[in-house]
Order: sequence, then structure tokens, then C-alpha cells
Amino acid sequence: MEIKQYQLKNGLSVILIDTEAFPTLTTLLLVGAGSRYENEKNNGIAHFFEHMAFKGSKKYPDTLVISSIIEGLGGIFNAFTSKDHTGYWIKSTIYHFETVIDVLADMIQNPLLKEEEIEREKGVVVEEINLYEDTPYRKIGDYFEGLLYQDNPLGFDIAGKKETVRSFKRKTFIEYIQQLYQPENAVLVLAGGLNQVKSQKSKVKSYLEIIEEKFGRWKKTEKKTNFIEIKEKQDKPQIFVKTKKTEQAHFCLGYRTFSFFDKKKYPLTLLSTILGGGMSSRLFIEVRERQGLCYYISTSKELYHDCGNLVTQAGVPNDLEKIKLAVKTILKEQEKIANGDLKKEELKKAKELVKGRLLLSLEDSYNIASFFGIKKLLQKEIKTPQEEIEKLEEVTIEEIISLAKEIFVPQKLNFALIGPFDKNSIFF
Repeated sequence: MEIKQYQLKNGLSVILIDTEAFPTLTTLLLVGAGSRYENEKNNGIAHFFEHMAFKGSKKYPDTLVISSIIEGLGGIFNAFTSKDHTGYWIKSTIYHFETVIDVLADMIQNPLLKEEEIEREKGVVVEEINLYEDTPYRKIGDYFEGLLYQDNPLGFDIAGKKETVRSFKRKTFIEYIQQLYQPENAVLVLAGGLNQVKSQKSKVKSYLEIIEEKFGRWKKTEKKTNFIEIKEKQDKPQIFVKTKKTEQAHFCLGYRTFSFFDKKKYPLTLLSTILGGGMSSRLFIEVRERQGLCYYISTSKELYHDCGNLVTQAGVPNDLEKIKLAVKTILKEQEKIANGDLKKEELKKAKELVKGRLLLSLEDSYNIASFFGIKKLLQKEIKTPQEEIEKLEEVTIEEIISLAKEIFVPQKLNFALIGPFDKNSIFF
């Protein structure tokens, strides 16, 4: 894998990754824009604009034109919005790169934002919000981070609220774009078999020339919206209950951690894996296999620029005693690690699992583009997969135990649940 980094005169970062594989590529544009840059009035605008980018641009006037061109080339395309970045991607063969980059560049730089399209798309976004509301497995994570980061935009739902979405006008989008959609706040990544066809068009110089032609006129602006930093302060457990008729009770149980700049993220990754990172993890064995309390249970981490969290999520029966038993089991396993119950073989297995899943994910050019692009956008530097693996290999048992003692503090526990219960129910 060959990785080269460049920067256009307007500040746009470009990463070219030759996988030396098939003559296909993922073209991914990442922008440092997401729901944590919003406020109470425009919550949901980042996600809504992601939709509107596909609704027509100066050169490609509507959704049908855009989709017909990409699919007519045999390509696939999509986009996503997170709390701190938004991504637009197209997968295609390398032979059609010039068309692909032209479509992507025009969508982002010259969106039409027609009023009638905005009004029509409001219904689509509202139905997407309804879908999430009816999917507790998906929604519980939103409630958990809303509990952790209440009174800060980081706790906002990415899709926004129905009332804010319905209030958006063309001006709302224009103001948002001017503040965050600028070349210095973006990264363009190409990942795939860039040089599989030995012709002038496949050479690195030509890729850069085409990118410069399509994105070089993307103008900088003086406006820039910064996010409000999180100030961590918690001295007692926090609980949130969404009373809702469901077939299962879905809950998240977790703790505050630290940012993605902290070197403790490597022990945290392994701690997460040991607890709930696979079918042989402690919680999967104890809660599902031995007690039969759930179908799914997992532990994961979410790290941001200024904060982070470690969370275990599960779907259990709508039975208070069984919820208590599941929670008790999770807390017990956390406590065991904090008290030093961790074997070398368990750590070795966790390292191999993380390493293997990382390398397997990089069989896909989209995952390669995301791996490097997101690090460049958010952390301003990139590490190769091998460098990440080396950091994981250095983690010791003592570091994980020390981290568990630091994180798993009862008064800093956070618990969110969706199910037919009220906030006065006792869960632990």
C-alpha cells in the first residue's frame, strides 16, 4: 500500500492511497462539519444538507441526473453525517474517475438548494427520525450520549428534531455552508488500484491535475464555527429512562473517558474488546451464553476531540429483575478487571482480535479511505495500520487494570434505557 499526501493552494488536503489491487477506487470527501457544530435552532442542519447535496447542483440539476450518471458508470454512492464530520463517497472503476470527481465537486461547491426540494425533503428527514424512534437498538445510543453531554451540542441527535427540521429555509443552509464547508476544513481521499492501468490517466500527476481542476476554485471563507468544548464534571450516577412500549428493554451502561489524542486510547480499545468485543468476550459469555438474558450485548468506545466514553449496550427482557441481573453481571466483570483479574492469554487474544479485524476491514477501499481520511481531518495526522498495531502490542496488563480502576467508578456511572418502565424504577 502506497500513501501520498498533498495540499492544494486553497488548503484542501488530498490523500492518494494505491492499494495495488483491482482497478477500482473509493473517492471520499470528508468535511469537518457535524451536529456538535450546531445550536438549538439549527439542530439537524448538518444531516439535512447531506441529503440536499444529492438534490441537484449547477451542472447536475437533480437527483435523477446524479444517480443516473454514477450508476451508469457502474458505481455506487452514499453519504453519512456524524457528530464531528460528514462524508460523501463514490465507488467506481478508475476509468471513470474524472466524471466521479466532477460530480462530487459540483455537488459540494454548487448545490442548488431549491426551496421546493427543501420542503419536499423535510418529509423524508422527518420519516428518517421516525424510523430511528421506532428502532430502540439504534436510538438508545443517542439517549446515552444525550445523558452524558446534556446542555452541549455533542449531546444533540444527529438527525435533529422534527420541529427544527421543519423550520429550515434556504438561508439556513447557506449560512451553515459558509461557516463550515471550506477547503481548509476538508480532506479528499482516493483509495484503490490507482495505477492498475498503465496509461497517462492512471499516473499520480494526472489524478492531482484533475483534482486541482475540480476543487482548486473552492474558495476559502473567513467565517468558521467552532464547537463548544465539553467540561467533564460528574459526582453521582446519572439515569435516563425513555418510557416506551417495546418487546425488549434496550440499555446503555457506560462511563466518561478521554479524547482521541490521549495515548490511553490503546489500552481502552483492548479493555473494550475484553469486556464485549466478540462472541468470546466476557460479557457475551456471562450475560448471553451462561444466563440467556439477551440476544445481543457489546462494549465499544466513542472518542472525540475533547472527551470520550466507554459503553456497554444490550437488549434484555422487559423484566425488572432480569435487567438488574444483567446490570449486576456487567458491573461485576468491570470490577473484576479493576481488581486485577486479567490473564496474559486474555490480553493476547484481545490484541489478535483487534489486529485481525482492522486488517480484514482494510480489504475494502472504502474502509481504507475512511481509516486515513478521518484521522487526517480530525487529528491532523495519520498513522499506518502497522503503526496502530505496534501501539496496541505495547499495551500491558498493568495498563489495562490501571485504566479500569480509573474509569469504573460507581459515582461516574451513566445508564440510559428504553422500555416500559419509568424513571423511578430501580435498575441497580
